[in-house]
Parts: sequence; structure tokens; C-alpha cells
Amino acid sequence: MYVTARSILSEDQDCADAIQETIVKAFSKINSLKKDAFAKTWLIRILLNECYNILRQKSRQIPMDMREEMDAKVVPEPQDYSDLYRAVSQLQEELRVPVVLYYGEDFSVREIAQVLEISEGAVQKRLARARQKLRRLLETAS
Repeated sequence: MYVTARSILSEDQDCADAIQETIVKAFSKINSLKKDAFAKTWLIRILLNECYNILRQKSRQIPMDMREEMDAKVVPEPQDYSDLYRAVSQLQEELRVPVVLYYGEDFSVREIAQVLEISEGAVQKRLARARQKLRRLLETAS
């Protein structure tokens, strides 16, 4: 769940909040789960919604210490991650989420389609486009 949340949110605290809210909502709404086979998909869908809620809330507020950084146009240096992680984080969200679910969480194309509420063909196309972009990003990085 952390890897999925991290693909959308940039801060560990936000990821933890999203995961915590997901677990609370899942336990409180467990009766709405119709088939146990879809539990993982259902849980990830709740997580994605929580991540988007946090993003919406964050977009409305700017902490005081960040205002000074924004005024000075200081961009914090990225932490030391692998080239692949950096390349994945540079992908657009619509390409990044399927990549993380497929390669990081071992979801099938069908499960990703259910989670994102798109067709299986759209998932396959997004994965192919993401692989192309990753290949280009990694070739230019080396």
C-alpha cells in the first residue's frame, strides 16, 4: 500500500495518513465488499481515493515555511534514489499509477482496470507508453 500511495503523494507522512484512513474506511465498510476475491482491488481503490483527497486538501493550503521557499524559488534537492525510481517519479500520474500497481504491487492488468475504472486495453496501452517513456528517460540519464 505504501508503494502505491508514494506513487501519488510525495511525503511519507501523507502516505501514512492515506494508508491509515484506508484501513479505517475498509474496516468500517467491510460489509459493502461483495466478493472476497476483489478485496485487494477494493482496498487499493479506497487508497487511491484517499491519496487524491489528501492532494486536494494540500493544494488549498501552503505552510508558512514553504511560502518563503516559494518566494525564493528554492527547489529542495531530491533524495538519493535509484535512476529507475527517479524516472518512474517523472512519469505523468496516469502512467505512473499503473506502473506501480503492475510492477510494484503485482496487480494483473484486469485488477488495475478495475481499480482505475478503465478498460484492460487502456491499462495495457498506458503500461506500454510508460515503458517507452522510461526507456527514453533512462537512456538520457546514462
